[in-house]
Amino acid sequence: MTTQDKSQETGPVIGAVPAPAVPLHELPLGRAHYKLVALVGMGLFFDLYELFLAGTITGVLRQQLHLSISELSGILASAFAGQFVGALVLGRLSDVYGRRRMFMLNIGLYAGFTLLGAFSPNVWFLMATRVLAGLGIGAELALSDTYLSEVMPARVRGRMIAIAYTIGFCAVPTVGFLARWLVPLHPLGVTGWRWLFVLGGFGAVLVFVARRRMPESPQWLERRAQRPESVPFAEILRRPFRRRTSLFSAVMILQVFGYYGFGTLAVLVLQSKGFTVVHSLGYLSITYLGYPLGSLLAIPLMERAERKYLVMGSAALMALFGLVFGGATTVPLILVSGGLFTLASNVFSDALHTYLPESFPTSVRGTASGATYALSKLSTAVQPFLLLPLLDHRGPAAVFTIITIALALMIALIAVWGPVSGRRPLELG
Repeated sequence: MTTQDKSQETGPVIGAVPAPAVPLHELPLGRAHYKLVALVGMGLFFDLYELFLAGTITGVLRQQLHLSISELSGILASAFAGQFVGALVLGRLSDVYGRRRMFMLNIGLYAGFTLLGAFSPNVWFLMATRVLAGLGIGAELALSDTYLSEVMPARVRGRMIAIAYTIGFCAVPTVGFLARWLVPLHPLGVTGWRWLFVLGGFGAVLVFVARRRMPESPQWLERRAQRPESVPFAEILRRPFRRRTSLFSAVMILQVFGYYGFGTLAVLVLQSKGFTVVHSLGYLSITYLGYPLGSLLAIPLMERAERKYLVMGSAALMALFGLVFGGATTVPLILVSGGLFTLASNVFSDALHTYLPESFPTSVRGTASGATYALSKLSTAVQPFLLLPLLDHRGPAAVFTIITIALALMIALIAVWGPVSGRRPLELG
């Protein structure tokens, strides 16, 4: 069976156009590539909407549901616990059964259980739906990185991934402004925070429908045509991949202290400084504008700077602006430092999301990406139980000191052991 036959069997190409004899990643950049970027970006939008939703509404959940610190930590951790399993399992299955099939499964899980979570009668039901929705959410980032790295021409791979994430990160300020608007309201007699879950779930349903005509990754098809057998999961723990898997596992565990530490705790940090829930959401919405702006800034930087050094430099800026945000007490300084933190964090994010899949061949790319992403979700699930008590007892400055230490350690690991990826064609493996 040829690669073309296998492509048509696995999933139709957008617009019902037969799979080209030349794989997408070897064609000149064209409309098909931009359509795929848009489809992936739409999924990332609702994935990131969900990721930042719980952190955005922690203050109102704590008030309206009368949550203890342990229950609040449980809500923040629950989705990430599901994401750990989802990234690990669906990332692995994408190497076995294809990227497209796992794309459909992950967005379906997210849509269904997010909608169900909107009708939670109590905190335990909400936690359960967050875990189950997390199974789908956890795989989206790893699948998106793997898929786009395989369908985009090498010379523009980083730029196209950054464009997809720019679309996706528009979700973060959207969550902030929607929360600022809906939280004080009760449309149709339903509390505002529940409507935030409904909007996210319905949006994911639309993405599920749009993705039905998405083609399979040509690199995955080519690799399967040459070697139909699946590479064992343990392969990423053996030479020559063992050192690289260990490096990115440590990187993903540490980076979430900075990246998700801000997103999940910023509202509570502002409340600890004496601001009300509504004011905190308003200020947070403004700082969240840095997420899409940072991703937009990353687009020209991705092809001008080596990924390794872009990851390191942007992480250093995150540490600096985070320390300022933690100690800031005036509104202008909070807004400026918070906005610069989120801007730097998305240059970092886009660079890392390109850097990781480029560092592994096609045979293990989904497995390695999924496994290392899974560890980041596990780290994020544990994080509230460490940082929330620290915030309550020692204040924001102590929290951002821990975040800075984690980022500094991550930078050191990449400096010593991080590969130089460049814009080379990907290996099939």
